[in-house]
Amino acid sequence: MKIGIVLSGGGIRGIAHLGVLKALREKAVKIDMISGTSAGAIVGALFANGIEPYEALQIFQETKLLKFIKPAFRKPAFLNFESAESLFRNYIPHNSFDKLEIPLTITATDFMEGKLVYFNKGEVIRKVLASSCIPGIFSPIEIDGKFYVDGGVLNNFPVEPLIGECDFIIGSSCNHLPVVTQFRNVKHVIERAAILSINHDMVEKRKLIDVLIEPKGLGETSIFDVKKAEEIFWLAHEETLNQISSIKKAIEKVENIKASN
Repeated sequence: MKIGIVLSGGGIRGIAHLGVLKALREKAVKIDMISGTSAGAIVGALFANGIEPYEALQIFQETKLLKFIKPAFRKPAFLNFESAESLFRNYIPHNSFDKLEIPLTITATDFMEGKLVYFNKGEVIRKVLASSCIPGIFSPIEIDGKFYVDGGVLNNFPVEPLIGECDFIIGSSCNHLPVVTQFRNVKHVIERAAILSINHDMVEKRKLIDVLIEPKGLGETSIFDVKKAEEIFWLAHEETLNQISSIKKAIEKVENIKASN
């Protein structure tokens, strides 16, 4: 019985995946494969390398990731995310997909050819960073002569690598949008439109997974609102615990079907 989990992109909202993973671990739901993009790729890489979810949260809070991100001089963006590579080497020193404790696939967008790419072999850190490079904000990252940006541009919920590989798939999404009656400002309008765009295929993606964990209203949180990291973590943790009974029943049902065949 192999259980996979797909982790969506979502900026700082991706901290929610850590809360989800903590609750699943507490309740003995073992994850055998991970697929993630953008923030989900970062969380997935740390968890796949054996770092406990709350420890990963503390890494984000104590190291202040943003201070590792430098201005992108003479590049087509404001910031250079490659400068954060040294930080990630502290926590994934072997820098190899093959040496992770849990198999991991991450997505990135080949910006030159305009196509989605799945990475699960070779060096891991630059590919994680590439998966997280929001176009226009972070400069594309070069890997083997090609330039890559955020995987969420083309697939913000990359469940596909888990299909056929896992018997049970859990989805963790951090972009649920509440109904609103007014718009606060231009920034609010732009951010809401962006999330609506990346959520456009979630109805179809929902059919490909067995369980979806999606804290309500989290999509209203700005992708750079680091002050809400702890709040996001525990909100997702609580949401997962609220669903854990139904999750375990669903897993048991699949196990019984598998055993009878």
